[in-house]
Amino acid sequence: MGLKALNPDFWRGRRVLLTGHTGFKGSWLALWLLELGAELHGLALEPEPVASPAQPLFTALGLAERLGTRYRIGDLRDPAAAEAAVAEARPEVVLHLAAQPLVRRSYSDPLGTWSTNVQGSLQLLEALRPLPHPCSVVLVTTDKVYANREWEWGYREEDRLGGHDPYSASKAAMELMAASWRSSFCGKAAHQTSSLALATARAGNVIGGGDWAADRIVPDAMRAAALGLPITVRNPGSIRPWQHVLEPLAGYLQLAEQLSVDPQRHATAYNFGPELDANRSVRELVEHLLQHWPGAAGWCDASDPAAPHEAGRLHLVADRAHLQLGWKPRWTFATTAARTAEWYRRVNQGESPLACCLADLQAYGAAVDGH
Repeated sequence: MGLKALNPDFWRGRRVLLTGHTGFKGSWLALWLLELGAELHGLALEPEPVASPAQPLFTALGLAERLGTRYRIGDLRDPAAAEAAVAEARPEVVLHLAAQPLVRRSYSDPLGTWSTNVQGSLQLLEALRPLPHPCSVVLVTTDKVYANREWEWGYREEDRLGGHDPYSASKAAMELMAASWRSSFCGKAAHQTSSLALATARAGNVIGGGDWAADRIVPDAMRAAALGLPITVRNPGSIRPWQHVLEPLAGYLQLAEQLSVDPQRHATAYNFGPELDANRSVRELVEHLLQHWPGAAGWCDASDPAAPHEAGRLHLVADRAHLQLGWKPRWTFATTAARTAEWYRRVNQGESPLACCLADLQAYGAAVDGH
């Protein structure tokens, strides 16, 4: 199957429940769904505060005003919040992005990480179970669900799950929970529902404009560049599958479309990762970012042997997504780094975050339209 574009007719007017819509990826996806004409509903915590003068992407994009009353601020672990969001949205598609997404934070808050990523996801599925109409559900996990053996080759969907740190292990547990829930409760038996089709999505390391989270290399680097300070890099030799945020989001949307058409075939796990050339070290990523920020102060090695463990090498094989969904990366590593750095540089110079995001969405759409 060749590279496939999204189907605007599928999304126009479709009722979508997006969890985690106030986060980095969630804000990008909310904007995209609104541009596609979906009837978007959301459930998430308040946007996390960020260092001034930046604003959380959700706030900077004016998404609260666009969503109006169609979103709730609440904790997915609260049964009442999950049930109310489902009752209001009556979703035909659910995109579950709500999570505790940071490896280093998982060391300081393992209980919160596990309860959010596993219990919160289970609470959502339980709230969806009574739905009387068909609904496609995409649960987003991570590339870190695999038992990492520091291999030079990529992980496939059937490789063994695992996780050294609490974040990775909680996301692997989320995958096991989803598979168990699907086997137990999706079907036509008396204790099952025939309405829900459930798939999981495992994405590589995502970068792009508007991420201001602490302890992530791109926001740390862009904050330092804006202040004229050297970028401190704690793991310069670690290799990751870098991809622009729009790449996996396109995958989630294509998966939801196909899941609605053929739930039996697509109710499984999918990797969404970049081409092999984009598996680069943190050092290489930082050096590419710096090429697009004239006058930046460079970077320094801040490696700490006593720091909590983080994987040294990780990448994915995304053949299933390509062959079954028609998804494949549209942007090279160089384009991804350039568009990411340009977003921050332009916003730092006073341009509108919304205009920068819409420009990226337009450019990304052109990459498939011109294929």
